Amino acid sequence: MTHLDLAVSQEITCKIVIIGDSGVGKTSVIRRFANNEFSFDVATTLGQDFRSRLLKVGSNTCRLQMWDTAGAERFRSISSVYFRGVNGAIIAYDITNNNSFNNVKEWMGNFDQLVDAGVPKLLIGNKCDLKTERKIEKAEGEKLAKASNMLFGETSAKDNINIEHVFMKLVENMIDMENNNTRMTQKRNSAGERRPKPTFSETDATTVKPQNEERNVDVTQDNSTENTKKKCC
Repeated sequence: MTHLDLAVSQEITCKIVIIGDSGVGKTSVIRRFANNEFSFDVATTLGQDFRSRLLKVGSNTCRLQMWDTAGAERFRSISSVYFRGVNGAIIAYDITNNNSFNNVKEWMGNFDQLVDAGVPKLLIGNKCDLKTERKIEKAEGEKLAKASNMLFGETSAKDNINIEHVFMKLVENMIDMENNNTRMTQKRNSAGERRPKPTFSETDATTVKPQNEERNVDVTQDNSTENTKKKCC
């Protein structure tokens, strides 16, 4: 993983995947965020789809790559290929569909088997505009997200509710987590430099043991994937 330094202006690339059952609105969520578009006529994703958007985060430019994976059972083995090397994930369910919510834990398990521990995850309950058809209460989603150490939000791709907010919350969480890891690594390296070198005598070759050791967010849109300079996280 490439460590980030937000004190220096640079372009970074972050890769996220959106997973969940077929029909929960994964493609519509990505299209709304990437291109601010919505259509009722969205074909089922076969295998995977890809979008990107250029974001301004503090002094940095982040090219967010969004991989839309198929939710149908016969495509799940294909989708798992795109989990590798990701910096974050969105797990989506439909608030009007009990099965899609019940299957969230299975999607989480599949994802966790293929990625490094600690990759940030965001749980979204999509289609929150369908209030009269709601089957999953917001509190249920919040409870599951909290128990699984995930971010949470309800969204509507159709009415553009909360889409921008949840994506930016995930991106900021990924960058904050990586910066914390970077600071810890730098601290360990600094401590290592201060350790005394092992000394040996000719009569007693005993190794001397080493000592213990707010940003403002502005967004712009871009669907190209050229000129990538650094890879996030």
